[in-house]
Amino acid sequence: MEAGADMNRVRLALARSEFAVDVDLDLPARGITVLFGASGSGKTTVLRCVAGLERASEGFVRIGGEVWQDDANGVFLPTWRRSLGYVFQESSLFEHLDARRNLEYGLRRARMPGGREALEEAIELLGIRALLARRPAQLSGGERQRVAIARALATRPRLLLLDEPLASLDLPRRREIMPWLERLRDQLAVPMLYVTHSVDELSRLADQVVVLEQGRTLAVGPVGEVLAQGDLPVLAGEDAAAVIEGVVGERDAHWHLARVRLDGEDGIFVRDGGQAVGARVRMRVLARDVSLALEEPQRSSIQNRLHGIVEAVMEDVHPSQALVRIRCGGQALISRLTCKSVEELRIRPGLPVWALVKSAAVIA
Repeated sequence: MEAGADMNRVRLALARSEFAVDVDLDLPARGITVLFGASGSGKTTVLRCVAGLERASEGFVRIGGEVWQDDANGVFLPTWRRSLGYVFQESSLFEHLDARRNLEYGLRRARMPGGREALEEAIELLGIRALLARRPAQLSGGERQRVAIARALATRPRLLLLDEPLASLDLPRRREIMPWLERLRDQLAVPMLYVTHSVDELSRLADQVVVLEQGRTLAVGPVGEVLAQGDLPVLAGEDAAAVIEGVVGERDAHWHLARVRLDGEDGIFVRDGGQAVGARVRMRVLARDVSLALEEPQRSSIQNRLHGIVEAVMEDVHPSQALVRIRCGGQALISRLTCKSVEELRIRPGLPVWALVKSAAVIA
């Protein structure tokens, strides 16, 4: 399942009754790019335009070196001629067919060479071989979505589009399917464009993030950098957080902790989740769990201490508080402080500080 090496390009302009969609994006040729924003921000419209289900009045779409739309040159491929897989909120499986026949039906419709081999790869990748004899009514919501994703992958698409695939699932089913989506991100060469308004899904799955508001792009970049901006209203509030990555350096069986090494830093302790030493993990650190000190504390219950430099001091959602972005090595954290503390400690850009991390949750 190989994707083109070229950078994917999406440029769309489309007038809607509520607002005008206007995006111009260079997207990675591998990994998950998340379209994030509040409901009605234009996420699904962008996805449907990329798929050819809606036509932008002005557009250019190039995926894997293949041009799907180029209005300047009169090019517009219909959806059936675009090498894509589309996964909707609902799995849309045929209730009278078991999982295997649902998959084979999609394969026959696509008539792709090598489709049988691609289908077997998708079955293994999504761990659904034991489910193939069951009908949809016998599957959980998460299992149904895994079958739907396998059906989309069986056509060897150049691009996989996922439109809020977890929105119709309850929390246990979301937790059930999330590791499989992470596996797709890490092992699949096909780039994915993923729509969500869930900060949890964004934090766990995204490599690249596109934040949309009223059809326009507010921010684009790696997930850690976009979350650490701190000044995007859609990512503010009590759940304001940063995402950092590191490598499991050691595990402490006595205290049930693991130490995760960060680039240029000794690392931080997290609850041992069973990840192997040497495994790369992603962690979400809430702004409310990060305190700042001008000197390294010598005796403190907070054992995670990272040296950093203040990059920015920003307004928070309440006038009594501020968000402070700190650069620790090559990664950024956000701390929520009272404005009183900012004033008394004279927190300003360029100031060396110690970031005291109360808790970091390994999320992937």
